[in-house]
Amino acid sequence: MPNTSARQKHGRRARRRRRVDPARDELISSSLESAQQCLFNQDYGTAFVHYLLVLNLAPMFKDFARESFRFTLFKWAEELDSVGRIQDLFDCYEQALEVFPADEVILNSMGEHLFRMGFRDEAAGHFYKALKLKPDFLEARENFYRVANWLVERWHFLMLNDHGRNQKYQQAIQKAVQNGCNTVLDIGTGTGILGMCAKKAGAAEVYACELSKTMYELACEVVTANGMDGSIKILHKKSLEMEVPKDIPHRVSLVVTETVDAGLFGEGIIESLIHAWHNLLLPPKRDEGEFGDQSNTGRVIPAGATVFGMAVECLEIRRHHRLCITEVGGMSMAAAGELRSPVSCSSEPDDTMEPYTTERLSRLPGGYKALTEPFTALNIDFNNVQELEGLSSREVRELRLLVTQEGELDALAVWFQLHLDEENSLSTGPQEDTCWEQAIYPVHSTKSFVLKPQDELIVEVSCRDAYLRLSCVAVLRDGQKVHLDKRVGSPHSGNLVPNPNPEAELCSALACLQTNQSQTEDFCMLECSEMALLNNQDYHQSFCRALTKLISKLKAKNQNHGQRSAFQSDSATSTTPNSSLLYVLDVSEGFSLLPLIAARQGHVKAYSSVEKKKQQEVLRRLARSSDISEQHLEFWLNHMEDEHGMLQRPSREKLWSAIILDCVETCGLIRQKLMEKASLARCLLEEGGQIFPEKIVVYGMLVESDTLLLESAVQGQKPTLGFNIAPFINQFTVPVHVFLDFSTLECRHLSETVELFVLDLMDANANYTNRDVKVQAMSAGRITAIPFWYRIYLDQEISVSTLSQNSHWKQAAVVLQEPLEVRVGDWVSLAVKLHKSTISILAHIENAPAQMD
Repeated sequence: MPNTSARQKHGRRARRRRRVDPARDELISSSLESAQQCLFNQDYGTAFVHYLLVLNLAPMFKDFARESFRFTLFKWAEELDSVGRIQDLFDCYEQALEVFPADEVILNSMGEHLFRMGFRDEAAGHFYKALKLKPDFLEARENFYRVANWLVERWHFLMLNDHGRNQKYQQAIQKAVQNGCNTVLDIGTGTGILGMCAKKAGAAEVYACELSKTMYELACEVVTANGMDGSIKILHKKSLEMEVPKDIPHRVSLVVTETVDAGLFGEGIIESLIHAWHNLLLPPKRDEGEFGDQSNTGRVIPAGATVFGMAVECLEIRRHHRLCITEVGGMSMAAAGELRSPVSCSSEPDDTMEPYTTERLSRLPGGYKALTEPFTALNIDFNNVQELEGLSSREVRELRLLVTQEGELDALAVWFQLHLDEENSLSTGPQEDTCWEQAIYPVHSTKSFVLKPQDELIVEVSCRDAYLRLSCVAVLRDGQKVHLDKRVGSPHSGNLVPNPNPEAELCSALACLQTNQSQTEDFCMLECSEMALLNNQDYHQSFCRALTKLISKLKAKNQNHGQRSAFQSDSATSTTPNSSLLYVLDVSEGFSLLPLIAARQGHVKAYSSVEKKKQQEVLRRLARSSDISEQHLEFWLNHMEDEHGMLQRPSREKLWSAIILDCVETCGLIRQKLMEKASLARCLLEEGGQIFPEKIVVYGMLVESDTLLLESAVQGQKPTLGFNIAPFINQFTVPVHVFLDFSTLECRHLSETVELFVLDLMDANANYTNRDVKVQAMSAGRITAIPFWYRIYLDQEISVSTLSQNSHWKQAAVVLQEPLEVRVGDWVSLAVKLHKSTISILAHIENAPAQMD
């Protein structure tokens, strides 16, 4: 008995080590076999379940099954995504990460799904973990850069580099704290700089809140690094959800915030401050003459704002928001109906439209012309809660602006002066050296209207939904009114009419009601980039010429082939209509007229990838007006469940005569997976068929630009008032800066233009992934960046440039981690690399002169 007992006690560990369980082993073996069989049969869901069972029961198989498990997971996730089973998809990834918690490929893949679903904070975390595990994992690094642009927008760097702005906020906060505001709440803290200013000024208690998880975590790191982690409490929540004493122990005497956008109210400052006054702030001073301890009263920094505006003429704004041409590729646009951008403003809120967009007027290509003097649109006191609450119910205010210069009315440009206190203010005006852009309220008149000196422009100002709304409604000229807000065909559209009395105006409106409703049906919305593309005449004329050349050549080839076949046949029969058709596929992103340009060539069936119903209807109307048969235009995605199926044969008998690929994103980058799409497209072309474009040549230049440095990273501690912020925010620095207008970028050109890279979409053997380029410095200076752009060759003779003045594309630039000092005549070696459509460039100075590639 004692011996038996001893064996049992010590045999427990031995049995664990060499446990023999035939049933369990059989289950593992059969499940592994079933997983492999299901994988072979493309039954990915069942295979995934079997692999999970095997790897949980027998972890020793992890190395053996890792690659197959990953593949199964990714294919099953694709299937779940395609049928909208999003929660199941994420559950599968969570189960996979329980088995492989340190698998950088699975982490990166889950991050991609999270990013696509809009969970950017969570996606960033997964990409970051993948990079920690494998720092040279290029896919994860590129994904992290992509999500960094969303999470930490470029204005964060500009704002933190704006020493003047930071200093004025610091001075206003310091003055308030010294006057008795010793409890502070920083709403929308970002990096925490304003909260730290309050603590440094001597505030007894400082609280801060931040909604973005990424910025919240960053602020916590920054506060800790600056030795204030025990004295500033940061909450990860909206200020609207904060309560006393749940989140902060008592009401505070000072709220600091900069939750304002270019249109002042776009980030919800009105709602935040109303809530703060009712729930988080001490009551305000009863009157301006009240003296005494300010710790018993509440106040806000900024104290208020004044909004200014002016009417402008600007071709760059015009071509992004309304149709500026009457003909595209030889087709009249009259049948298209009204086309306009999604940025439109009236006094009545419209959830389908954005009231304004933003631009830096000083950097718009072609510049702008002020048609009126600046006018005051609005004053607001952030320390008056009754005024804040009454803002949305204010009556629509009508302003009459005297026109001072002749020009076409394209937009109202708006900026503001932020009154921090009685002494300190910030201006976001177009002439200021500031980190701010201006708000742009485009005018959507369907016919261009030229203002003349002494005209009066009538503008309506309102805040119905706590958004600042400005709209141009009419022009007074010689006692007559020109209505600007009517649809095409309205009796008052663009016509000079006498001012009617109220009764006459009501009758006129009732008489036109039915007409206006029917005209509204023709309204179609295009994104700003799509509108700019539509207005790009060089682009469409180039495609028209290239398609005409190709289709003429293929028709001649088919005709010769038909004649030979007829001659060789004993009983020649007429060729069926479909056998003579040429097939053209356009897989451009968004709205495109290229299928219609192809179909107008005759004997062509064109396939469009336009998905939106209203846009399809526009194309159908244009096809009818251009005598294109309905049978010769098809919307391919109407019949496709999987967008990857676009690149397929049009029928069992035919191949594509031409495939049009969308190669360059509007932001200035090569489209993702372009070369993979080109590889597939080459296999689907008929003999003599062509991919458009045929080739893309990347050009660049060495430049010195402080602007790009300031927009890419925080430059040390001086601009941030000595606070240690740069190392933390600069984790989100990305090496490629996008959406550049190179023509207006403040920079010095240090070299001539140089060819950096060539992508050949028709000849796979001509492509490469790395290239060394040598370029000579023509001027001395610091190389801070290499802007790049593209010449897109539709064929060997016809090309378009993304740098042209009327291009709908922007440019991009690689910003060097460390500026490179060069002298005149120095040779600079550029190591250019293309990885999955992402361009990277490393630069160094050659030791000895060398010849350019």
